Parts: sequence; structure tokens; C-alpha cells
Amino acid sequence: MAQKTDKQPGVLRSLDWWTIGIYVALLVFGWLSVCGASYSYEEPDIFSLSTRSGMQIVWIGSSLMLGLVILLLDDRYYDRFSYIIYGFLLFLLFATIFNPVQIKGSRSWIVLGPLRVQPAEFAKFATALAISKFMSTFGFNIHRMKDFAMACGIVLVPMLFIVLQKETGSALVYLSFFLMFYREGMPGSILFTGVAMVIYFVVGIRYESVPLFDTPTSVGKFVVLLLIQIFSSAMVYVYCNNKKKALNMLGYSTGATLAFLLFSEYVIPFDLVWVQLIICAALIGYLLFQGMSLRLNNYLFIALFSLGSIIFFYSASHVLNSVMKEYQRDRINVLLGVTEDPKGIGYNVHQSEIAIGSGGLRGKGFLNGTQTKLKFVPEQDTDFIFCTVGEEEGFLGCSAVLLLFLGLILRLIHLAERQPFKFGRVYGYCVLSIFLFHVFINVGMVLGLTPVIGIPLPFFSYGGSSLWGFTILLFIFLRIDAGRNLIRT
Repeated sequence: MAQKTDKQPGVLRSLDWWTIGIYVALLVFGWLSVCGASYSYEEPDIFSLSTRSGMQIVWIGSSLMLGLVILLLDDRYYDRFSYIIYGFLLFLLFATIFNPVQIKGSRSWIVLGPLRVQPAEFAKFATALAISKFMSTFGFNIHRMKDFAMACGIVLVPMLFIVLQKETGSALVYLSFFLMFYREGMPGSILFTGVAMVIYFVVGIRYESVPLFDTPTSVGKFVVLLLIQIFSSAMVYVYCNNKKKALNMLGYSTGATLAFLLFSEYVIPFDLVWVQLIICAALIGYLLFQGMSLRLNNYLFIALFSLGSIIFFYSASHVLNSVMKEYQRDRINVLLGVTEDPKGIGYNVHQSEIAIGSGGLRGKGFLNGTQTKLKFVPEQDTDFIFCTVGEEEGFLGCSAVLLLFLGLILRLIHLAERQPFKFGRVYGYCVLSIFLFHVFINVGMVLGLTPVIGIPLPFFSYGGSSLWGFTILLFIFLRIDAGRNLIRT
């Protein structure tokens, strides 16, 4: 039982009211944005339940009630029943795979009369609770392969189920949990590997068809293989603490590459990629030799990284060009700027950029946006709602919204770091990572900077499932944080 003393404030006094204030401000900004995005001159009453702005008030009101209920519960319930909640949501996710009802090509919705619920939105907080429970158990060690693999499994199972529902965008959100893993001690090499893979894919695909100077060499392939050589040398310096070998590897590989590049440019043109592959093979062989002779696993891991990088790049290129469906390939090519298609695949992004640009510094004013009123932007009150902020409130409004989200992120970091128990800290960083991923990707895709994967902007996008899901996710952490000073008996 939780007891209070004179030195231990009650739950309400321990609540982080700064975070709650930011939450309420985001709800208000979000509702105004939904009004602007869905307003119709044929239905001018923005409070009518027949309009999206009216229904959003219902979702906001129910979310506030839901948050209050969460705060009234004992925070130990979330620890005690985390596996049960996780198992129940996994069951819903699995059952939804076989849902005969498809909405916009996705089977992720459960339709209960007039109510539509998306379990994927609630699986986020369930997964965060389960992974927090598992990582806070006695004896857990993230550096032990078995423990780390099981932790990854807790994250990847719901991700797989959501992919099978044809909701790839929602599934990708679960990659944000690896930021929490990194905070809890996951080797930085794993996170670096993930970032490197993204760089290989973007650079390699974007410039694959661009020739290098007057040679038949692809700029994309040349740069990727050169990066592999550079990254491998840098990792020897960082993880093997051997500056001399790192500089030798970098000097010999880049020197040979430059020499053959000049030969191909001024003597006999040929595809330099084959030379680079031979150089990479030589580097891998050298790393394997060093690892076995010195009995240092770090060299072996770097060799595995180099080999895996080459395999990943060529397999990703094969999947994009030979395995993916045409519309998926077109979306990626438009995103990366390989092809221009302002009237087809890139229509959403093109129109959202026009809407944001037309807002200028101060915007056109509440309910005065032309792009949104004429419905030029598809999904403008859900996935692309940030363009409404840009058009009606301008640069200043966009900056205010982003500053609010920045304040929320910084506040969550502060709360997570002050948790006395690992369960609360891990859950706090899960919440932080999910919000950070949603904001970064959603705003980025509206601006044409990140892939259009169809995920909502927290507290802004219209809909009950996402708003409830984000509210539960946040308020569970607020309740855990509020109980940090209570004496347990």
C-alpha cells in the first residue's frame, strides 16, 4: 500500500503540470487545425457532431476523461498487468489480420457499428509497458545476446502483425524503441549500422543512374562503396583503438580508388565499381586476419559490418527494382527525387508544400486557407494536417507548434531521468521515442523531407484511436512519475 508522509507529497501535487499544460495546448492547437482542415461553407457550425471538428471535441473530451481515470489508478497496476495488456493487444492485432473489412487498403481497423478502432494505436503503449517490465526484471543485461534478442522480440512481434495488416507506416514506428535500447546500453555500433543502412539506400538509389564524370561508373554505387571503406576504417579507430591501422586502411583504400578513378577518366573508361568491390574484399580479408591473429572480436564484427553493408545495398537495390510493386517503387523514387510526378504519386506532398508556402510568415488566418478549403490536399485533417497549420498560421504558427513538441520532448527526458526505478525510466524513454518518431516523420513527410508512410501527428490528426492511444501512452507515464515519491509498504 502506498503511504504519504509530510515529506512525501500526494499524487496530484506530484503530477508534472508543465507536461499536462503542454498536452492541453497541443489539444487546443490540434482542434483548431482540424477545424481549418475540415471546415465547409455548407456546414458552418464547427461544433456540430455531423462535422469532423465537432466529433474531435468528443474525442478530446473522452481523452481527458481517460487521462483522469489513468491518474486515479495505482501506478503499480501498470507494472503488474503489463504482460496481460500486451498479450491482449497482441491477440487483437493478430485477429485483425483476418479482418474482412478493408479501409483504404488496410485491415487494421475493427468496426463496431459506427465506431472504428485501430488496435495498432493502442499496441504502442502495451509494447512499451511489456518491454519496460521485461528490462526491469532482476538479472536482465542488455549486453547479453539472449536478453537483447528477447527484448527485440517483444518489439518485433507486434510490428510483424501490423505489417500483415498492410499498415507498414504504423509498423515502422516500432523502430523508435531502438532509441530507448541505446539509452539503456545497447552498443552504439548497432544504432550506427542502422543509420549507415539508411544512408546506403538513399544515396545509392538516388544517384544510381548518374554517371561519375565521363566514366561508366554509377555515382550511387561508387559513393556507397567508398563510404563502406571509410566507415570500416573509422570503426577500427573507434572500436579497436588502433589509429595507425585505421589510417593505413583508409589511405590504401582511398588512394587505390583515386588512382583507378584517374585511370578510368583519362586513359581507358571502365566501371570502377569492380575495383571498389575488390578493395572492399581485401579490407574484409585483412580485418578477418587481424581478428583471428590477435583474437579480437571487434575486427571480426567490423568485417561482418563491411560484408553486410555490401550485401544489404545490392539486395535493397534488387528488392526495389525487382520485388516491390510498381506503385511502391514509384513512391520511393518520387521521394528520393529520382522521378518527378507532381500530379501522380507525389501529388500529396506537392500540394502540402504549396499550402505551407502560401501561408507566408503569419498565415492567412483561421478558416481562411484556400488550399485546404478547396480540398487540394488529400488527408489534410489526418496525416497531412500540419500543412493546415502552415497555411492558416504561417511560419510563426508552425514554429509555435514545433516549440510545443520540443518542450514536450525535453520535459519527457527530464521526467525519465528522475525515475527512481528502471521500469519508469525505460517506459519514459519509450514514450519519448514514439513521440519523437511521429513528429519527425509526420512533419518531414508534409515538407517532402521524409517518406510518406501515413502516420498521424500526435494530438493534431483527426481520429479517436490515435488521440486515445497517445493520451494513454503519455498519462500512464505521468502517473508512474507522480508515484515516484510515495513510500511503499
